[in-house]
Amino acid sequence: MARLEHVTVEQLHDALDVVDGKRPAQRILAAIAYKDGVTQATLADRHGVSQKTIYSWLQRFTPASLDGTTVAQAATDADRPGRPRRLGEEERERLERHLHDPPTEVGLDAPAWTPALLQAFLRDTFDVAYSRPSCRRLLREAGLTYCPPRDANSGAERGETETSDDEGRQRVGGWTLP
Repeated sequence: MARLEHVTVEQLHDALDVVDGKRPAQRILAAIAYKDGVTQATLADRHGVSQKTIYSWLQRFTPASLDGTTVAQAATDADRPGRPRRLGEEERERLERHLHDPPTEVGLDAPAWTPALLQAFLRDTFDVAYSRPSCRRLLREAGLTYCPPRDANSGAERGETETSDDEGRQRVGGWTLP
């Protein structure tokens, strides 16, 4: 138990009161239990993680880890911003305005937005490449919802293919505002 000798149970309880999120709270609870004599193996079983993970959690509360931070801050993960967006804020706002109009408003011959259509539009208009799953995400983030083709027996997948009804009219699924 020498590992957490410089952190009191009271400090851990205080941190538990102010920390946000399941994982930081789990780390603090594991540290409290460890201070109460529970082994790392038992903690790993309780929390459904490896002993190495428990060791890493407890390492967060060492003097070096706490240097200049609180116990609650030590239990919380640092931000992981990920890859920067390909479109800037102004471009995203412009794209969203376009997506709120039918594709015909921007000169495209389609009744509704589809991921394939958006992918081509992004390439041609903004000179950026997005995958189809990312285009679906952009459509959702712009507030659009998917509407399947009217012909339910068409077998169309995700509205990206055209289907014909009994009278030969084209039916296309697409993304529209609710």
